[in-house]
Amino acid sequence: MKKIKSLDDFNKSFPTERSCIKFLEKILWKAKPPISPYDPNSKVYKCANNQYKCKNTGNYFNIRNGTVFENSNLPLKKWILAIYVFASDKRGISSYHLGRCIGVTQKTAWFVLHGIRESFKNPFFKDMLKNVVEMDETFIGGANKNRHKNKKVPRCQGRNWKDKIPVWGAIERGGNLIARVVSDTKKRTLEPIIKENVKAGSNVYTDEWLAYNELYKNYKHQIVNHSAKQYVNGKVSTNTIEGSWSQLTDVINTYRHISRKHAQRYINEFTFRYNTRKYSDKDRFDLMLLSTVGKGLTYRELIS
Repeated sequence: MKKIKSLDDFNKSFPTERSCIKFLEKILWKAKPPISPYDPNSKVYKCANNQYKCKNTGNYFNIRNGTVFENSNLPLKKWILAIYVFASDKRGISSYHLGRCIGVTQKTAWFVLHGIRESFKNPFFKDMLKNVVEMDETFIGGANKNRHKNKKVPRCQGRNWKDKIPVWGAIERGGNLIARVVSDTKKRTLEPIIKENVKAGSNVYTDEWLAYNELYKNYKHQIVNHSAKQYVNGKVSTNTIEGSWSQLTDVINTYRHISRKHAQRYINEFTFRYNTRKYSDKDRFDLMLLSTVGKGLTYRELIS
């Protein structure tokens, strides 16, 4: 991958569908004999057309089984090219652009992008935050004042988010960012998510929002009072998490609009890009390939 600097280089490195299959087998199976997804204790026979047979069940399988590629008829070469283009881009890529890059329709490219984003649900990306953790909320959606007159939403100022998508986030200083689309920003909604993602006993810094009032029970909680125009209190601040929200705005602007239904996948993409911002394109590409292991997304699930 270090030698790939363009789409032409990619096509030279992966000239055929078989070359992509062998490459993915090496990455996901780590050059070891394949294990049957139907019976892990079964002997496996290698068959023609890159297929394998589980002796105990008689079922056939290939490298696509148990990955996000399993339910797709798209050639593996186009999937891998899509992942390469995605990994090489810094801010996000539209389905129209990806469709032109890999030679498919916008509709197919849209499905591929959501399939890639779905892979970021992999447990690999779910380490708990610890040590010093900043928390904050943001709301996705354009400012009401900038909307056309017939699209303005009445009484939606401040934390009234009926026209926006609420997102909660936390970042470990010197570590990773996590973010979740939430139904609201009330204590009963945020507390379970915080307990699930932040190690008890950590130093937690927030603003004065009431939902965080009882964090002291499980964390060393300190606040900055933004309503009093206090933004730094010694080592206490939420500047890092707020800085990440500005980068989220850049990503959202790439897509112009995202629906509430698919918002978490876009947030997954944003957190992946943020947490791998210091990676090389090769390392990001390899990590994305490893994350494809797991349940794939079907088109029916996507549009249901």
